[in-house]
Amino acid sequence: MAGKPLAASSPMALCSIQRSLLLIAALTLICFTLISLRSLRSSPQLPLHKVFVAEYSDDLPSRGLFYSSIYHSPDVFFKDYAEMERKFKVYIYPDGDPNTYFQTPRKLTGKYSSEGYFFQNIRESRFRTEDPDQADLFFVPISCHKMRGKGISYENMTIIVQNYVESLIRKYPYWNRTLGADHFFVTCHDVGVRAFEGIPMVIKNSIRVVCSPSYDVGYIPHKDVALPQVLQPFALPSGGNDIENRTILGFWAGHRNSKIRVILARVWENDTELAISNNRISRAIGELVYQKTFYRTKFCICPGGSQVNSARITDSIHYGCVPVILSNYYDLPFNDIVDWQKFSLVLKESDVYRLKSILKSVSQEKFVDLHNRLVEAQKHFEWHSPPIPYDAFHMVMYELWLRHHVIKY
Repeated sequence: MAGKPLAASSPMALCSIQRSLLLIAALTLICFTLISLRSLRSSPQLPLHKVFVAEYSDDLPSRGLFYSSIYHSPDVFFKDYAEMERKFKVYIYPDGDPNTYFQTPRKLTGKYSSEGYFFQNIRESRFRTEDPDQADLFFVPISCHKMRGKGISYENMTIIVQNYVESLIRKYPYWNRTLGADHFFVTCHDVGVRAFEGIPMVIKNSIRVVCSPSYDVGYIPHKDVALPQVLQPFALPSGGNDIENRTILGFWAGHRNSKIRVILARVWENDTELAISNNRISRAIGELVYQKTFYRTKFCICPGGSQVNSARITDSIHYGCVPVILSNYYDLPFNDIVDWQKFSLVLKESDVYRLKSILKSVSQEKFVDLHNRLVEAQKHFEWHSPPIPYDAFHMVMYELWLRHHVIKY
């Protein structure tokens, strides 16, 4: 008997063991599947927009959970933004003497610095292509700010722009494929919108990225783009998360170069709760008093000046002071992406007479909410060289991306 093999080694016994092992494996797989499904149901899933925020933002997760609150459609924005980063291409016409007013901006400082930064950023970015056949849009690099800096009159500026565009039309085939609908210009100077009046097709078809986007002048909303007017470099660091220091209800100081500013100063300059001055704050009073007052104020009044726009809006955002926009028919920058009502007060100019009561009617809870969301919006209203994700340059590029679908004949 000792020399006989064990019964377990019989074919029937081996088949029984294999079936048992298969059954155990199947049961194990089913258990793991049930555990995984239960884990998925119980674990909170990040919405799509927060996934994109976590992927592209440098300072998350600490800020990511709040970031989406300022957008109209966060899921759409973050998904489209990522696609823009991968696909969008712009061709820059090489023509024109850089020593005059073509190709290069005048400077990257002052109240028209947004124009200069865009001219520089587009060349530093991944969006530029040297192949016009790969381009989604075409940038016409003529600087109205630089022309004004050289003392060129508005009338001559119009002629220069017209001659330049017509030379491009004669030399290249790209304009005539769309009659300029896939071309864009960038200007921050006050006369920038009017500088293209010599070419009706520019006004009608081309995209004009401008700092003075008013519905009641030549600006065409939904086609043209509002460029934020940013006075850089900022004199002091950004403000925010400092609500306990903001003891002044409202603040404005500046020139009375518009009807709304004259009314604002006349009605409120002697008020004890509103810090309203009918002139700029003198430097003799102290160093950077104007900028430091932003740090101590809850609401910063931003009336339109000679145009609807004002660099005071982006100053307010930078220093953490909730902007109160008093400018009719102003197509606010990035208005179709961010909801300005969530981090500012947008009033009619006729509300200036009720300004104090409107500001005092904002509860502390509401103010804290506006302030926190304002801090989240700050990165969209700053220029950098080279540009960084979600800064002013990338937001302008996203606006252009939304307008780049055209039929080319």
